[in-house]
Amino acid sequence: MPLAPRFMSVTYGAGGSTRDRTLDIVASLVRETTVPVAGHLTCVDASRDQVDAVARAYWDAGVRHIVALRGDPAEAGAAYVPHPDGYANAAALVAGLHRIAPFEISVAAYPETHPAAVSAAADLDNLKAKIDAGATRAITQFFFESETFLRFRDHAASAGITAEIVPGILPVGNIAQAYRFADMCGARVPDWMRRLFDGLDDQPGARAIVTTTVATELCRRLREEGVDHFHIYTLNRADASLALCRLLGR
Repeated sequence: MPLAPRFMSVTYGAGGSTRDRTLDIVASLVRETTVPVAGHLTCVDASRDQVDAVARAYWDAGVRHIVALRGDPAEAGAAYVPHPDGYANAAALVAGLHRIAPFEISVAAYPETHPAAVSAAADLDNLKAKIDAGATRAITQFFFESETFLRFRDHAASAGITAEIVPGILPVGNIAQAYRFADMCGARVPDWMRRLFDGLDDQPGARAIVTTTVATELCRRLREEGVDHFHIYTLNRADASLALCRLLGR
């Protein structure tokens, strides 16, 4: 709360596996804090009626912002198959949410292309479809070099996407976990970064300094290119995110 972010979000497990816990946590945050809360919502493995019920529960709890995602199947590595009675994809989900209530809606973007996309151009087409369906902004998957985001921003503009694109920043709290996440989402870990973190698994103090320095330098370079909002993937670890925000002037 002291950092006064535009919003904080609560994630939604693969296949909706944490639905009830997510709703409980979101509702408690709305009651107990003054920070706007965004609840995640996916359409994988769920009918329209089930998804719509969650959206209405969010609205009734006081949530006015949803991070709308297609979602990943509960079985790791399984191909996405739309529910026969569900929303076909995130663009359809965005349109459906607008029929329920005037939510603010954030969607996902992939600077290094979604692993399941047939091409970078098709991935941009999918992002544009989500924006055209009524999404307010896009939040990117994390990346580790400023040029990755800047190239993507240029390509998005060339594709006619005018909505705000917010870069996702991941302070590396757990090295192995960060590399695993990167492999899953297609984010490249540059060699210079691997060298920086090599051997720091069991040195939390040194790792924390390197983590904060790398994330701060990334944000500094993006600021120089006109970026003024960042979405920090905290992964429930507040220290690195707090240090980053302080160094950015919050």
